[in-house]
Amino acid sequence: MRTSSRTSRRNSHRTGPGRAARPGRRTRAAAVAALAVGALALTGCGGDGGSDGSHADGVITLRVGTFGSFGYDDENGAKLYAEYQKLHPNIKIVESNVADGQKYWDTLKLRLSRGSGLADIQAVEVGYIAEATGPAMAGKWVDLGRTGGADTSAYLDWKVKQATAPNGSVIGLGTDIGPMAICYRKDLFEKAGLPTDREQVGALWAGDWAKFVAAGTAYQKKAPAGTAFHDSASGLFNAVLSSQPVQYADERGELDWEGSPGVKTAWNLAVEAAEGGITAKLRQFDEKGTWNAGYKNSKFATVACPSWMTGIIKDQAGPGNQGKWDIAAPPVAGNWGGSFLAVPKAGKHAEEAAELAAWLTAPEQHAKVFGVNGNIPSTKDTLASAAVTGAKLPYFGDTPVGAIYSKAAAGISPAPVSRYDGQVKTFITDNGILDIEQRGTDPDAAWENVRKLVADKIDQ
Repeated sequence: MRTSSRTSRRNSHRTGPGRAARPGRRTRAAAVAALAVGALALTGCGGDGGSDGSHADGVITLRVGTFGSFGYDDENGAKLYAEYQKLHPNIKIVESNVADGQKYWDTLKLRLSRGSGLADIQAVEVGYIAEATGPAMAGKWVDLGRTGGADTSAYLDWKVKQATAPNGSVIGLGTDIGPMAICYRKDLFEKAGLPTDREQVGALWAGDWAKFVAAGTAYQKKAPAGTAFHDSASGLFNAVLSSQPVQYADERGELDWEGSPGVKTAWNLAVEAAEGGITAKLRQFDEKGTWNAGYKNSKFATVACPSWMTGIIKDQAGPGNQGKWDIAAPPVAGNWGGSFLAVPKAGKHAEEAAELAAWLTAPEQHAKVFGVNGNIPSTKDTLASAAVTGAKLPYFGDTPVGAIYSKAAAGISPAPVSRYDGQVKTFITDNGILDIEQRGTDPDAAWENVRKLVADKIDQ
């Protein structure tokens, strides 16, 4: 529990999210028009060879649409594309990757509705998987339980369940899961007078996210010039919510974000962090790359660190900061993120794409991606294997990365997911918390702005 010594003004911010409102229905024409323009810049367009992605020499181009860091690529990842192409000389793989997951999803939905402009394989984040398996979209995907040769029994049962449509079709194969930890800069902690040993660091906030915010307050008292304790209040919101048994949906999988105790808890702590000045006020995954530059320029000392974040740290913090980052246990176990690979039926090479999706998400490939990028596998045997539990990532030195995340993964109990989770998350973080953090918006006004956005943009 949080102490009762907060001011009445701060208390009003905590009680604000308890007020209920029923979202209405409004037109989305303006949003769709904007997406139609933005879609041209994102995944899946363009082409080599013929209109169906084939070449005169019989080589088939398979396009993979992703967001964030999946670890498949040949430059910074596990070089899986090169390996597959060597095994299949008739296949050429082209990945289109964007940073902004919400824009990626909005564009993907638009293209699914049109049946054109799609990549042969499209990644789907867990926050959108309930929408992807819903009545409007389920029929637009290839059933990967029947096509491509994947062994769905190899994946975590709850992961398969998330991607299974009401008709029984499996529309996506699990890539990774997102067990939570906290990544921190040892050198900045030392300068701020905080412990640097990962066990002692974890003890600072063990059992309570409010202790994490308190550690941030202590850090700021002696913070190295130009640094903040945490990267963003929105990132903190997502991390706290990841540990809550009730998130955006009720037990039936219906959206109930305003009545959610998990959302209230995460919102209150994020507001406290924003108003307390312990964050660098950055927007995660922003298109301008400001957040990415913050890693390289040492602008913050901690980041909420689901397993997939370790690959982002490696890529963005760069060689100059290798060995400075370490990983500690989170205040409370949680799961933030995790994705799937899906194959649209409208693709020209659905069978070949299904085979590639099955290969990329097979246990052997999961282990390779983890060894390079830190993405915790969603296949049972790989998750429990010595290759994962005993693994270390070179960028993090002697940190027992595999042991930390395997232990965190064992505590995951997924919350119900609604088909609107991803959209509501974006409204709360980018249009609510970010406004408080960067523009000084009153938290009650920011909450009301989120309510209006949900009512205007989401049809229920």
